[in-house]
Amino acid sequence: MLSALQTAATVRAGQTSALEQAEAAIARIEELNPSLNAVVVKDFDRAREQARAIDAGAAPKDAPLLGVPMTVKESYDVVGLPTSWGFVEHRDFMPKRDAVLVQRLKRAGAVILGKTNVPVGLADLQSNNPIYGRTLNSHDQSRSAGGSSGGSAVALASGMVPLELGSDIGGSIRTPAAFNGVWGHKPTYDLLSSTGHHFPGTDGARVALGVCGPLAREPDDLAAALELLADHPVLPAPKRGPDEWRVLILADHPEAKISSEVRGALTKVGDAFANAGAKVEHGSDLLPDLSRQHRNYMHMLNIAMSRGAAMGGRPVPTLAEWFELGDAQARNLRQWQALFEQFDAVIAHNFATTAFPHDDTPLADRRLLIDGEDTHFATQFAWPGLATFPMLPATSVPVGKGADGLPIGVQVIADRYRDHTAIAAARAAHDLVWS
Repeated sequence: MLSALQTAATVRAGQTSALEQAEAAIARIEELNPSLNAVVVKDFDRAREQARAIDAGAAPKDAPLLGVPMTVKESYDVVGLPTSWGFVEHRDFMPKRDAVLVQRLKRAGAVILGKTNVPVGLADLQSNNPIYGRTLNSHDQSRSAGGSSGGSAVALASGMVPLELGSDIGGSIRTPAAFNGVWGHKPTYDLLSSTGHHFPGTDGARVALGVCGPLAREPDDLAAALELLADHPVLPAPKRGPDEWRVLILADHPEAKISSEVRGALTKVGDAFANAGAKVEHGSDLLPDLSRQHRNYMHMLNIAMSRGAAMGGRPVPTLAEWFELGDAQARNLRQWQALFEQFDAVIAHNFATTAFPHDDTPLADRRLLIDGEDTHFATQFAWPGLATFPMLPATSVPVGKGADGLPIGVQVIADRYRDHTAIAAARAAHDLVWS
């Protein structure tokens, strides 16, 4: 299958048409989706109309995504399609406007074929809900697709579409990307608009820590999507050869265990950079206190997800608590920025294992087996929290496979607003490992 940018180039050159590309993607969805359940809201007739309009000149020839067929996460508002976030009580909610990012995709020439599956409330690292059912991993249907952008990653990995739009607050782009062997980018906080990515029927402020971002099969598509979706220009990545990167490999976290094979994949990334002549370190005194960061992150995450309501036996948080968390977040960010004066990128795990077996145990009670050791599942949020709490950009990149044949991805974290640097370092890691 062509990449998104390749598809646009062939449509632009007249070698194919937007309608032909839409029909090909629809055929792939019809063939592959019944066994994976990634695309849960289909909009094929309107997609064909949109494609015909593009072929008739409705989009300029230089539109960056001219005629590119794609899907978006179910949580994004698209006029004429329901937005439920997996809540049964909202299954019939129909928004009156497209989300801002959906508008930008359409203006860029993309053809929206439908929406992909999510967990209830976007609150799990698997994608299963009572309206649309369970999305299955594209490599092993007994395993989790990841979440909350699980349908997005499976639609990409299975070859249904070349580009997707997801969101991330606790690894919701990075984890499904890693589980399915595709690319995903969690942007710098507030770089991309969240308007139209709200709890169904609401229109308030964006959720603290939460970001919107792209997933793709190719890094060029990821970078191009970030550029056209961002609210303002993004700093370009400095041009560097493989030997010019300054990389910190973060293989251990005091709050989260990791499997030997996932650790081994990250070790190979560090070795590949070192063998290419890059500066590679495996620790730094400049790192913040990661245990404290994780506690603050989880506290802020729980408040954000519950919108300050009492939750799990915890009392309603006070305003003073919220201000203290904001102060802690600012100090944490400054520590990371001091570290990035010495390093271009920090490369860490996304999750302790390859995609885990489907597990409907409530998240608070769920367990995870790591190299035969029984652990608390929720401690794994420490890994995505590395970039989420300080509001940093992070790119998930496939770098290997486990003994079970399932993909392994790592996340490449860069300084604030250095999103293209994160993608470029991830590309370097991918190319060095796979070469």
